Amino acid sequence: MANERLKADAAMMMEALHEQMQGLAEIHRDRAELTATVTACDKRISVTVNADGILIETLFADDIDDLTHAEIAKAMTEAVQAAASKVNEQARQLMEPLRERKAQLPKLSDLIENVPDVGSVLPAVPPVSVAPPNSPERQYDQESTDFDDARRFERPRSMISDHDD
Repeated sequence: MANERLKADAAMMMEALHEQMQGLAEIHRDRAELTATVTACDKRISVTVNADGILIETLFADDIDDLTHAEIAKAMTEAVQAAASKVNEQARQLMEPLRERKAQLPKLSDLIENVPDVGSVLPAVPPVSVAPPNSPERQYDQESTDFDDARRFERPRSMISDHDD
Protein backbone atom coordinates (compact mmCIF):
# COMPACT_ATOMS: atom_id res chain seq x y z
CA MET A 1 0.00 0.00 0.00
CA ALA A 2 2.80 2.43 0.89
CA ASN A 3 4.47 1.62 -2.43
CA GLU A 4 1.31 2.64 -4.35
CA ARG A 5 1.17 5.90 -2.38
CA LEU A 6 4.82 6.61 -3.17
CA LYS A 7 4.19 5.93 -6.89
CA ALA A 8 1.18 8.25 -6.87
CA ASP A 9 3.19 10.98 -5.13
CA ALA A 10 6.05 10.56 -7.59
CA ALA A 11 3.65 10.74 -10.55
CA MET A 12 2.08 13.89 -9.12
CA MET A 13 5.52 15.45 -8.63
CA MET A 14 6.59 14.58 -12.18
CA GLU A 15 3.41 16.10 -13.63
CA ALA A 16 3.85 19.22 -11.52
CA LEU A 17 7.50 19.43 -12.59
CA HIS A 18 6.46 19.19 -16.25
CA GLU A 19 3.91 21.99 -15.76
CA GLN A 20 6.49 24.10 -13.93
CA MET A 21 9.00 23.68 -16.75
CA GLN A 22 6.40 24.69 -19.35
CA GLY A 23 5.43 27.70 -17.27
CA LEU A 24 9.06 28.62 -16.76
CA ALA A 25 9.74 28.47 -20.51
CA GLU A 26 6.79 30.82 -21.14
CA ILE A 27 7.96 33.19 -18.43
CA HIS A 28 11.51 33.26 -19.82
CA ARG A 29 10.11 34.09 -23.26
CA ASP A 30 7.90 36.86 -21.86
CA ARG A 31 10.73 38.19 -19.68
CA ALA A 32 13.07 38.46 -22.66
CA GLU A 33 10.64 40.95 -24.21
CA LEU A 34 10.49 43.25 -21.16
CA THR A 35 11.79 46.81 -21.29
CA ALA A 36 11.47 49.76 -18.95
CA THR A 37 11.82 53.45 -19.75
CA VAL A 38 12.48 56.25 -17.26
CA THR A 39 12.83 59.97 -17.84
CA ALA A 40 14.85 62.47 -15.84
CA CYS A 41 15.53 66.19 -15.68
CA ASP A 42 12.05 67.28 -16.72
CA LYS A 43 12.02 64.71 -19.54
CA ARG A 44 15.25 66.01 -21.05
CA ILE A 45 16.76 62.54 -20.63
CA SER A 46 15.02 59.27 -21.45
CA VAL A 47 16.62 55.86 -20.94
CA THR A 48 15.35 52.39 -21.78
CA VAL A 49 16.75 49.14 -20.43
CA ASN A 50 16.10 45.55 -21.46
CA ALA A 51 15.05 42.67 -19.19
CA ASP A 52 18.62 42.33 -17.90
CA GLY A 53 18.74 46.02 -16.95
CA ILE A 54 21.16 46.81 -19.78
CA LEU A 55 20.81 50.25 -21.30
CA ILE A 56 19.47 49.86 -24.85
CA GLU A 57 18.39 53.40 -25.72
CA THR A 58 19.22 56.92 -24.59
CA LEU A 59 17.40 60.01 -25.83
CA PHE A 60 18.21 63.64 -25.06
CA ALA A 61 15.82 66.53 -25.59
CA ASP A 62 16.92 69.51 -27.65
CA ASP A 63 17.44 71.57 -24.49
CA ILE A 64 19.85 69.10 -22.87
CA ASP A 65 22.54 71.80 -23.17
CA ASP A 66 20.85 73.61 -20.28
CA LEU A 67 22.30 70.93 -17.98
CA THR A 68 25.90 70.57 -16.87
CA HIS A 69 27.87 67.44 -17.63
CA ALA A 70 27.73 66.55 -13.93
CA GLU A 71 23.93 66.92 -13.89
CA ILE A 72 23.60 64.76 -17.01
CA ALA A 73 25.91 62.09 -15.59
CA LYS A 74 24.07 61.97 -12.26
CA ALA A 75 20.65 61.90 -13.94
CA MET A 76 21.74 59.16 -16.35
CA THR A 77 23.01 56.97 -13.51
CA GLU A 78 19.84 57.44 -11.46
CA ALA A 79 17.55 56.96 -14.48
CA VAL A 80 19.25 53.72 -15.57
CA GLN A 81 19.12 52.39 -12.00
CA ALA A 82 15.42 53.29 -11.75
CA ALA A 83 14.68 51.65 -15.11
CA ALA A 84 16.56 48.50 -14.07
CA SER A 85 14.58 48.39 -10.83
CA LYS A 86 11.35 48.83 -12.78
CA VAL A 87 12.13 45.99 -15.19
CA ASN A 88 13.17 43.74 -12.29
CA GLU A 89 9.79 44.34 -10.68
CA GLN A 90 8.06 43.46 -13.96
CA ALA A 91 10.04 40.20 -14.10
CA ARG A 92 9.18 39.44 -10.47
CA GLN A 93 5.49 39.90 -11.25
CA LEU A 94 5.80 37.52 -14.21
CA MET A 95 7.20 34.88 -11.84
CA GLU A 96 4.50 35.28 -9.18
CA PRO A 97 2.02 32.69 -10.56
CA LEU A 98 4.82 30.15 -10.81
CA ARG A 99 5.90 30.85 -7.22
CA GLU A 100 2.31 30.41 -6.05
CA ARG A 101 2.01 27.03 -7.80
CA LYS A 102 5.38 25.96 -6.42
CA ALA A 103 4.28 26.85 -2.87
CA GLN A 104 1.34 24.44 -3.17
CA LEU A 105 3.57 21.47 -4.02
CA PRO A 106 5.01 19.20 -1.34
CA LYS A 107 8.74 19.49 -0.80
CA LEU A 108 10.96 16.50 -1.45
CA SER A 109 11.72 16.50 2.27
CA ASP A 110 7.97 16.03 2.90
CA LEU A 111 7.93 12.90 0.75
CA ILE A 112 11.21 11.23 1.60
CA GLU A 113 12.35 10.81 5.16
CA ASN A 114 15.74 12.29 6.13
CA VAL A 115 16.08 14.31 2.92
CA PRO A 116 16.95 17.91 3.78
CA ASP A 117 14.94 20.77 2.31
CA VAL A 118 17.31 22.06 -0.37
CA GLY A 119 16.03 25.62 -0.04
CA SER A 120 17.03 25.76 3.59
CA VAL A 121 20.67 24.87 2.94
CA LEU A 122 21.39 27.14 -0.05
CA PRO A 123 23.22 30.37 0.76
CA ALA A 124 21.41 33.58 -0.09
CA VAL A 125 22.78 35.91 -2.74
CA PRO A 126 24.16 39.11 -1.21
CA PRO A 127 22.64 42.39 -2.44
CA VAL A 128 24.52 44.09 -5.26
CA SER A 129 25.67 47.63 -4.58
CA VAL A 130 24.64 50.48 -6.85
CA ALA A 131 27.31 52.73 -5.34
CA PRO A 132 30.03 54.14 -7.60
CA PRO A 133 33.37 52.33 -7.85
CA ASN A 134 35.78 52.89 -4.93
CA SER A 135 33.03 54.22 -2.65
CA PRO A 136 32.96 53.03 0.98
CA GLU A 137 29.82 50.99 0.28
CA ARG A 138 31.82 48.82 -2.12
CA GLN A 139 34.48 47.86 0.42
CA TYR A 140 33.42 44.28 1.09
CA ASP A 141 35.11 42.23 3.79
CA GLN A 142 37.10 39.79 1.67
CA GLU A 143 38.04 37.72 4.73
CA SER A 144 34.50 36.66 5.63
CA THR A 145 33.30 34.57 2.72
CA ASP A 146 32.34 31.43 4.58
CA PHE A 147 28.91 29.84 4.42
CA ASP A 148 27.60 31.34 7.68
CA ASP A 149 28.25 34.88 6.45
CA ALA A 150 26.13 34.20 3.38
CA ARG A 151 23.13 33.47 5.63
CA ARG A 152 22.98 37.02 7.01
CA PHE A 153 21.75 38.46 3.71
CA GLU A 154 17.99 38.51 3.40
CA ARG A 155 17.86 38.46 -0.39
CA PRO A 156 16.21 36.09 -2.88
CA ARG A 157 18.33 33.24 -4.13
CA SER A 158 16.84 33.35 -7.61
CA MET A 159 13.87 34.60 -9.59
CA ILE A 160 11.85 31.62 -8.36
CA SER A 161 12.97 31.86 -4.76
CA ASP A 162 10.42 31.39 -2.02
CA HIS A 163 11.87 34.33 -0.08
CA ASP A 164 11.49 37.35 -2.33
CA ASP A 165 11.28 40.84 -0.89
